[in-house]
Amino acid sequence: MSGIRTDFAPVLTRGAEAETTSDPSSTMTLLADSETTGGLLTCYRSTFAEGAVGAPAHYHTRAAEMFHVIDGSLRVLLGEAVTVLNAGDFLLVPPHTPHAFAAAPGCTADVLFTFTPGMARFDYLRLLGRVMRGEAGFEEIKASSERFDNHYVDSPAWNAALAAG
Repeated sequence: MSGIRTDFAPVLTRGAEAETTSDPSSTMTLLADSETTGGLLTCYRSTFAEGAVGAPAHYHTRAAEMFHVIDGSLRVLLGEAVTVLNAGDFLLVPPHTPHAFAAAPGCTADVLFTFTPGMARFDYLRLLGRVMRGEAGFEEIKASSERFDNHYVDSPAWNAALAAG
C-alpha cells in the first residue's frame, strides 16, 4: 500500500493527556492520527449527548470507517438503510458507502471511530468543532472535502429518519 510506513514507534495515548475537541453536543478525544501510525490508521473516541446530530450523509473514497459502540446507542445510515447500533456493536463501512450517524433518539452514545488507512483527520475534527461552536462557517467544511475525504450526499432515508425523531 502506498503511503503506509513500517518505521514508526509504538503509539501510546494516555486518556488523561489526550487532546479533546468539543461542540455543544459531543466531545471527541483524539487518540492516534496517521502521522503517528505510519498512515495505518486514525482513531478517536466521541461521546454524544442525547439528541446529538453526529455526521450528515457522506462517504469516503480512500478509507474504511469502523464504529465500535462502547456505551449507549447510535443511529446509523448505511447506504439507504437506517439501523441502530447498541453498546458492544461493531460496524465496518467500506469506501464509497454513504453513511451518517447520530445519537439514537432518547439516547447518548460513546463510540470509538477508526479509519484505515489513516489520514490527517484530527484537523477535520478541530474544524468541525469550530463550525459547531459558530467560530467557523460550514463553507470551510465543504471546501475541505477532498483534503479530508468527506464527500457529502443527499439521503432521503436519513432525512426521513431524522424528521421522524
